Amino acid sequence: MARERIAAGAAVGGAVSVQVGAAIGATIFPLVGPAGVVALRQAVAAIALLAVARPQLRGLRWPTVRPAILLGLVLVVMNLTLYGAVERIGLGLAVTLEFLGPLAVALLGSRRRFDLVCAVIAGIGVVLLTGTVPGLDVVGILLGLAAAAAWAAYILLSQRAGRSLPGIQGTAIASLVAAILTSPILVIVLVGLDPHELLRVALVALAAGILSSALPYSIDLLVLRRLPRQLFGVLQSVHPAAAAVAGLIVLGQTLGAWQIAGLVLITAGNAIAVGRGTPSAAPPARRRLAEVSPIG
Repeated sequence: MARERIAAGAAVGGAVSVQVGAAIGATIFPLVGPAGVVALRQAVAAIALLAVARPQLRGLRWPTVRPAILLGLVLVVMNLTLYGAVERIGLGLAVTLEFLGPLAVALLGSRRRFDLVCAVIAGIGVVLLTGTVPGLDVVGILLGLAAAAAWAAYILLSQRAGRSLPGIQGTAIASLVAAILTSPILVIVLVGLDPHELLRVALVALAAGILSSALPYSIDLLVLRRLPRQLFGVLQSVHPAAAAVAGLIVLGQTLGAWQIAGLVLITAGNAIAVGRGTPSAAPPARRRLAEVSPIG
């Protein structure tokens, strides 16, 4: 139980890291655009994770590496649609819509009423966070919903990649795939960038790549070895709250009273879920895998 609570806390910490990095990345939208930020993030994440994980690519069989490759494809879709939504409707609202993906995972995958209650509490918070904002951009909303679908797929594939490959090799391979797919965007961005802005862009890309990709994706992969994906989906409801706070502090995006109430409910759902943990022990095979690759 103690390890599960540590894993739950790590999942929440990873969510906060993602949103701080996303807010920092959004500061260079005028220079490189949303797609440029995604390409820079993926390049930094791939370099960092490959240096740490050093996956042995030779000898890997397709069934083993397939979840990681598919995860790389999902990362590209998830990040491109999310940043496109952020540009149109702001960080807090975009991530709130994106949260519908893990919320669906929590609701559909749970067999515990307690998990469902936590998810519903967080879901009400999501409604309050978005439902009080008039005149939302339709394209931004659609992009946010597409990111939600990609986020649900991300949870499922992260779990499978963690089971197929040891350590954080699955995340490293996925980041490499994402970096390769976005490399044409990266080349276009760098060629068209004002040389005087190169240092600023490089520093922001480094921060966003580590905080929003390399660190949290590794945490998620390891955490999903400890926690059922439905509980993990509940814990992801901290993302909208973290995004709203990061948007306020870094980007100056303000919140109304109802939105603050929504943040309170989202935080409450997470706090209850983290405090209670999971009711049953992991299956023997899953427990052995967790012991091979502990968190921390």
